[in-house]
Amino acid sequence: MQQLEFKLRGEFVELNQLLKLAGVCDSGGAGKVLVAEGVVSVDGKVELRKTAKIRAGSVVTLGDVRIQVIG
Repeated sequence: MQQLEFKLRGEFVELNQLLKLAGVCDSGGAGKVLVAEGVVSVDGKVELRKTAKIRAGSVVTLGDVRIQVIG
Protein backbone atom coordinates (compact mmCIF):
# COMPACT_ATOMS: atom_id res chain seq x y z
CA MET A 1 0.00 0.00 0.00
CA GLN A 2 1.29 3.44 -0.93
CA GLN A 3 1.35 5.78 2.07
CA LEU A 4 1.08 9.55 1.51
CA GLU A 5 0.98 12.47 3.91
CA PHE A 6 -0.91 15.63 3.03
CA LYS A 7 -0.14 18.80 4.98
CA LEU A 8 -3.32 20.80 5.51
CA ARG A 9 -2.94 24.55 4.92
CA GLY A 10 -6.31 25.64 6.30
CA GLU A 11 -9.13 24.24 8.40
CA PHE A 12 -10.14 21.67 5.78
CA VAL A 13 -9.76 20.59 2.15
CA GLU A 14 -12.54 19.33 -0.10
CA LEU A 15 -12.24 15.63 -0.89
CA ASN A 16 -12.03 16.00 -4.68
CA GLN A 17 -9.32 18.67 -4.29
CA LEU A 18 -7.37 16.50 -1.84
CA LEU A 19 -7.22 13.71 -4.40
CA LYS A 20 -5.86 16.16 -6.98
CA LEU A 21 -3.38 17.86 -4.63
CA ALA A 22 -2.07 14.52 -3.36
CA GLY A 23 -1.39 13.45 -6.95
CA VAL A 24 -3.90 10.59 -6.99
CA CYS A 25 -5.72 12.07 -10.02
CA ASP A 26 -5.07 14.80 -12.58
CA SER A 27 -7.89 17.21 -11.74
CA GLY A 28 -10.64 18.03 -9.28
CA GLY A 29 -13.12 16.82 -11.88
CA ALA A 30 -11.40 13.44 -12.04
CA GLY A 31 -11.52 13.39 -8.23
CA LYS A 32 -15.28 13.96 -8.34
CA VAL A 33 -15.68 10.99 -10.68
CA LEU A 34 -13.69 8.73 -8.34
CA VAL A 35 -15.81 9.79 -5.36
CA ALA A 36 -19.05 9.30 -7.34
CA GLU A 37 -17.93 5.76 -8.26
CA GLY A 38 -17.79 4.89 -4.54
CA VAL A 39 -14.11 3.91 -4.53
CA VAL A 40 -12.95 6.53 -1.99
CA SER A 41 -13.16 5.97 1.77
CA VAL A 42 -12.68 8.48 4.58
CA ASP A 43 -11.83 7.04 7.99
CA GLY A 44 -12.91 3.57 6.83
CA LYS A 45 -16.31 4.55 5.41
CA VAL A 46 -17.19 5.03 1.73
CA GLU A 47 -17.65 8.76 1.08
CA LEU A 48 -19.97 9.82 -1.75
CA ARG A 49 -19.96 13.59 -1.10
CA LYS A 50 -17.52 14.99 -3.66
CA THR A 51 -16.79 18.13 -1.65
CA ALA A 52 -16.79 16.54 1.82
CA LYS A 53 -14.65 18.57 4.20
CA ILE A 54 -11.53 16.61 5.10
CA ARG A 55 -9.80 17.77 8.26
CA ALA A 56 -6.50 17.01 10.00
CA GLY A 57 -6.42 13.50 11.42
CA SER A 58 -8.52 11.96 8.66
CA VAL A 59 -7.34 9.02 6.59
CA VAL A 60 -8.47 8.82 2.96
CA THR A 61 -8.07 5.56 1.05
CA LEU A 62 -8.44 4.84 -2.66
CA GLY A 63 -7.39 1.45 -3.94
CA ASP A 64 -3.90 0.79 -2.60
CA VAL A 65 -3.28 4.46 -1.75
CA ARG A 66 -3.64 5.73 1.84
CA ILE A 67 -3.51 9.49 2.48
CA GLN A 68 -2.95 10.67 6.05
CA VAL A 69 -4.09 14.29 6.47
CA ILE A 70 -1.93 16.18 8.96
CA GLY A 71 -2.35 19.66 10.44
